[in-house]
Amino acid sequence: MGAGRGVQISLDEVRDKNLMQLKKLNTALFPVRYNDKYYADALSSGEFTKLAYYSDICVGAIACRLEKKEGGAVRVYIMTLGVLAPYRGIGIGTKLLNHTLDLCSKQNIGEIYLHVQTNNEEAINFYKKFGFEITDTIHNYYTNITPPDCYVLTKLIDQPQAKK
Repeated sequence: MGAGRGVQISLDEVRDKNLMQLKKLNTALFPVRYNDKYYADALSSGEFTKLAYYSDICVGAIACRLEKKEGGAVRVYIMTLGVLAPYRGIGIGTKLLNHTLDLCSKQNIGEIYLHVQTNNEEAINFYKKFGFEITDTIHNYYTNITPPDCYVLTKLIDQPQAKK
């Protein structure tokens, strides 16, 4: 399962005892500070929030929130997905996102979405490779960062058909 260099990439659940790893990653990766609700949502999502390790070094994470839609269906919101710059391009982000997409499929969750700053071409192109589409633009979504606008990227997940 190594990515190009024969080094193991592994995923681990986020728990109280390693939550500080996620906090440190977010500080290094993102221009915004996340509040306690973000971390509570990340912890309560269970398998949907993961830390990524490259050769036992924590280098990336995905943090999701499970949301109930009207009618009771659940959808997944990717709050953050990031990999430290020196470790990008070797499959870590792909492994994190694929893990989450697989979970959605297994749990019959039909929709997953996220917000991306409109000038973040690298992220937009990354998600498009996985079938995400820009479904909306929200003006002035972010405060204190420029540009303040974001795209909503959404992916509808095909549910496995039950065999007859």
